[in-house]
Amino acid sequence: MADQLAPSKRHAHEHEGRVVYEWDQTLDELNLYVPVPKGIGAKMLDVDVGADALKFGIRGNPPYLAHDLSHSVKTSDCFWTLEDGELHVTLQKMKRGKPWDALFKGHEGGLDAFAEREERERLMKGAGAAFNGEAPSADAFMGGIKHAS
Repeated sequence: MADQLAPSKRHAHEHEGRVVYEWDQTLDELNLYVPVPKGIGAKMLDVDVGADALKFGIRGNPPYLAHDLSHSVKTSDCFWTLEDGELHVTLQKMKRGKPWDALFKGHEGGLDAFAEREERERLMKGAGAAFNGEAPSADAFMGGIKHAS
């Protein structure tokens, strides 16, 4: 079951033909992957995860990315690591089971219709839902998901 729910691939966000970041999601979290220039260590990075926004870059410089998130996250459960030249930020979804169409506001449309449907179906299988083409709201499905404050 866990293998079924694991993301099969990362979604890439490109700008001018270059991959800026990649992301994937599970029922509970989103993962952001950003290539970091050679020679940059974790102590040189400035990563700020807010409930509704994320920014990061190299300390003392303007942020490389600073965007509003598509939905809210639980900041107390978010963390980041730097490994093999890649920044990996794990964001805990505020609403478990809610499929995100994009990581950041304004970056919607990065998934084609087939990929978006496939993503929703994979996540809804994890919630034990039958997929009929329309994903139920995570707030209402089977009585809704209760969130701890």
